[in-house]
Amino acid sequence: MTVLVWLLVAAAAVVVLGGLFLVATANRLDRLHVRTDAGWAALEAALARRAVVARAVAAVLHDGTDLHAAAARAEAAARPDREAAENELTLVLARVDRSQLPVVLSEELTDAEHRVVIARRVHNDAVRDTLALRRRRKVRYFKLAGTAPLPEYFEFAEPDL
Repeated sequence: MTVLVWLLVAAAAVVVLGGLFLVATANRLDRLHVRTDAGWAALEAALARRAVVARAVAAVLHDGTDLHAAAARAEAAARPDREAAENELTLVLARVDRSQLPVVLSEELTDAEHRVVIARRVHNDAVRDTLALRRRRKVRYFKLAGTAPLPEYFEFAEPDL
């Protein structure tokens, strides 16, 4: 009888430890999803700031209708179409002669572009880590991701800094 009791205790311990391990993994996955969402929010803010600065540059240049239109399209684009719109804005901004801009505005544009690059890298790092954990067998078998959507990378041409 004592052997049976020891086996039941050992089985209970394995189940409890396995459950704790799964709870810890689910908690880590949840934190990674929160990090991905925060990275996207920061990226969206940086992209919006860059679009505002691009419109200010277009106003200073007086012939920046392409730039103004590209900035407006980038801001209005839905998430699936956002990469293409941001690519277009990046290419239009690359053609801007910054020597014609006031120094303050040129520095503001450069700063906005740097922040976009950093925010994109932070977001993509969070997506990479989240996807790596979601690919593990234990996460798939026990459906630890729940109904959270699969995060996606945000890729566009980085400006030449």
